[in-house]
Amino acid sequence: MQVDKTTLADLSIFHADEEQSIFHHLNFTLTNGGREYLRQLLGRPLDSLGEILDTQNTLRQLMVISDKWPTTTVTNGTVMVIEKFFDTPVSSISSYPNAVNSIVYKIINAPDYSLIRYSVEHTINFTRGLQDIIDLLREQTMSRQLVTWTTRIGMLLNKPTIQDLMREDKKLLKPVDILRYGGFIRKHYKSAAFELVDIYSKLDAYLSMAVSCKKYGFCFPEITDSCDPFIKADGLYHLQLRVPVSYDIELSVEKNFLFLTGANMAGKSTFIKAIGISAYLAHLGMGVPAKKMQLSYLDGLLSNIQVVDNILKGESFFFNEVQRIKNTIEKIGDGKKWLILIDELFKGTNQQDAVKCSTTVIEGLRKMKNALFILSTHLYEIGDDLRKYENIQFHYFETSVKDDQLLFSYQLKEGISNDRLGYLILRREGVISLLNKL
Repeated sequence: MQVDKTTLADLSIFHADEEQSIFHHLNFTLTNGGREYLRQLLGRPLDSLGEILDTQNTLRQLMVISDKWPTTTVTNGTVMVIEKFFDTPVSSISSYPNAVNSIVYKIINAPDYSLIRYSVEHTINFTRGLQDIIDLLREQTMSRQLVTWTTRIGMLLNKPTIQDLMREDKKLLKPVDILRYGGFIRKHYKSAAFELVDIYSKLDAYLSMAVSCKKYGFCFPEITDSCDPFIKADGLYHLQLRVPVSYDIELSVEKNFLFLTGANMAGKSTFIKAIGISAYLAHLGMGVPAKKMQLSYLDGLLSNIQVVDNILKGESFFFNEVQRIKNTIEKIGDGKKWLILIDELFKGTNQQDAVKCSTTVIEGLRKMKNALFILSTHLYEIGDDLRKYENIQFHYFETSVKDDQLLFSYQLKEGISNDRLGYLILRREGVISLLNKL
């Protein structure tokens, strides 16, 4: 799936304030390496349906064993100690340590000996933890990814010295054992150790995705390699809301354009982002925040939600809106399957101009059967002229007023909104009163 930085920002996959990001919401990694690999995974949608289905299987299998994961033997501290061991110089270790020269080394090079002992103990924990993981995974049918990783871990652990090390009791290790194992690890196991750390980082990242699916009750979407794009979801919601309202939605080649209206704060942007995030997560191989979701594999996802001006380049808000639409049209002209999300088109010009521009763009885009469109607008008046197009569906978020208070149901309804509440909000927030006192 193709996606650009603007879309990632619009959907808050990543965010300058990390706590507001989807990444933060899904991050249950146990190590620094896992965290960085998770960041890579969330920024890179998969390129084929086969990869998506295999990742779904990987996450399902990790969900089964997540409660048994060896969190006490393999920790971030353990990984950091192992990595630091190879980067820290120590006095030369004898290739043939014995009881005498080991005692001498311990006395003369006390700080180095302490580091070696500490590193050997953590290597015992790390290798045992990895063995526990592959033992857990081998109890079930594994995905292609998991087979690759467990096979490689097994090969790297299947060294006589490492097998001996894993059977040791850390409390009973003698100086000669410490130096024998420490010397082997430093001289002969460096590349293997770093490869094991790298594999564990990947497992950690996928485990985080699996834990997210389990913790939040996500469903795994049914994705097909259909010739025509479609999305159908029941009970879909925005995963960052504490008390979300769910939606049912269906977009198909026959009804591929959703024209969305409603007042400010009624829920339009949240709805658009919820669909975008769910479609995006589906193409990572993750579960999605919905009761049920079916969709075709999409070749790309583009959004036009948070357009900004560029003072340094002398580009206005409206100019950048036009450029974003132009870029969208050029990209989706490739005949591939796209999902296009547009929130409040042409906010940067006057209403008369915006009506004409919006109508022209909508009438053009709706001809493209290879893409699914969701477009929100305040320009309710253009809706009636669009009803003649059979592939456009109309939905809105209703707002009611009681005792000068706005009531939002956040329920998606069929039709076109005619709510005009700007003046009411201005009055409710005391702006009119302040102006009258000037």
